Formats: sequence, structure tokens, C-alpha cells
Amino acid sequence: MDPLRIGLYAMPAFFALMAVEFLSYRFDKNKDGADAARPRAGISWRDSVTNLSIYALGFVLRPLDKFIAVPMVAIAASLTPLHLSASHWWVWVLAIVLADLAYYLQHRMSHRIRMFWAAHNVHHSSRHFNLSTALRLSWLIPGSFLAAIGYVGLALIGIPAWLVFLSQAIVLLYQFPIHTERIDRLPRAIEYVFNTPSHHRVHHGANNPYLDKNYAGIFILWDRMFGTFVAEGEPVRYGLTKNIDTHNPLRVNYHEFATMVGDVWRARTWRGRLGHLFGPPGWTENTDPATTVERGEQKRSVQTAMS
Repeated sequence: MDPLRIGLYAMPAFFALMAVEFLSYRFDKNKDGADAARPRAGISWRDSVTNLSIYALGFVLRPLDKFIAVPMVAIAASLTPLHLSASHWWVWVLAIVLADLAYYLQHRMSHRIRMFWAAHNVHHSSRHFNLSTALRLSWLIPGSFLAAIGYVGLALIGIPAWLVFLSQAIVLLYQFPIHTERIDRLPRAIEYVFNTPSHHRVHHGANNPYLDKNYAGIFILWDRMFGTFVAEGEPVRYGLTKNIDTHNPLRVNYHEFATMVGDVWRARTWRGRLGHLFGPPGWTENTDPATTVERGEQKRSVQTAMS
């Protein structure tokens, strides 16, 4: 069950929701898109076209990543002595909950390990936050498939491989409608348990205290449990800490990867080369941990920290 193909089947719903969101801005009495309590970044046609073009190119190129990521799960499912039956409802619940936990861990790695951030930063590079932003997904970044290792664990405990992929798709599809500024906070019980537009706006923030927070897919409980939760308060500034000035989908997709390769090439030691690959974004050879954190916050784009 390929999440990419499920995304293709969901495209009519995606476009319908994007049209509704656009019309909500178009007929908003507050034409400048600003709200006294919570300013909005609104919608940019040029930015939205970039998002859609990146998504379209992904349908051509992203499946190549699956040639490695999918067999990893399939092989694990064939080797494990454990086999759970999908005929039991609780297996479905277990699969979705664990897939969501795996997503949280994968997402957190994508922000804290630069090799993975080289791919994930594409999603964060828009300075707007609307439903089209959800489609701004990277493709064909070398090494990014390794982030899927968390889903291997689901197969090893006996969850059928097809259910692993379906659960992964459910977690990803859930996140499409939460990429919006048009929905304010939901009832407190929902906000406590589930990832919501408010929580995900925080995740896309490039300003403190929002950097590297709210990694959840479906359940915000993971962030509350692991100390990465921040509630929406001050206005969110979307994008990267050092934004890129381009709408070229190729440059958007590869700018951070190219910068990372350049840093590895210029590194003087093997420690430096490995650090630029596996250290946090902003890592350098001659800095202490405190400075590394500070630099990571300053350079989360062209030299940065993956929502």
C-alpha cells in the first residue's frame, strides 16, 4: 500500500479543500489577511504553484526511494517469527498508534540529523502556511530513505507489511488538513490529545520558542510525553531561520543537500565529515555544544535543523 498512490487518489479532495481555503481568504472581510490576535501569512499564488510543482515532480521521482524503503519493511515482515492477524480490530489500532510513534521519531530525526534535514527542510522552506504547503515534499535526496527504519519495528512485532504501509499513509493523510491558518484552536480535549492546526503552525515556526517543536503526526501526546510540546502563543514566523529566495522547484528541493555536500567536501577531518552528515544542523568542527545549538537555530536552511 503505497502512501504516494493513496495521495494520488486523494488529490480531488486535496484540490477541493484548497479551493475552499482560497475562497475563504478571497471573501474574508479582513482583506489584508491580518488578525489582531493572530496575524496570518495568507496565500501566495507563486508559492502555491511552487508547492504543487514540487508535489508533481515527486510523483515521478519519489517512487525511486521506495525501491529501498519498501523492501526494508517487507524483509523484516518475512523474517520475523511473529505474525498478527489483521482480522482483529486491536491490531489495526496498534498499527496506527505505533505508525504514529514511528512517524514522531522519524520526524524528530529529520530535524536533528542533518542528512535527513537536507530532505525535510524542503517542507519547511515556504514562508506561507496553507493546505498547499502540505504538498511541499522532497524527493530523491540520497540517504533520506534511511529515516524509514522506524517502520521496520512494526513489521518485526508481527504487523503485516501491507498494514504497516496503510497505517503510514493514514498518518500522512491526517496531516494535510492541519496545514491551515483558517482554523483556530479546537476544543481543549482535542487539542490535548491530537495534532491540530494550532499545534502544527507551531511546528512550522522559524522563531523561538517554536523551533524543533511539535513533531507529532496524529497524536500530540508524543510531544507532551517526550518534552517537545509548545502551545501556540506569539505570532508564528513561517519558513527557515535563513530563508531561500527562490521558487525554482529544483533549487528548493536540493539547496540544503548541496550545501551539506559542500560542507563535507571542505571538512578537514573525518570527524568533521561525519559531523556534517550526522550531527545536528548548524554543527561545525570547532564549536562547543552550546554554540552548535545557537548556530543551528540561526542557519536552519542553507546550513541548518525536520516538523
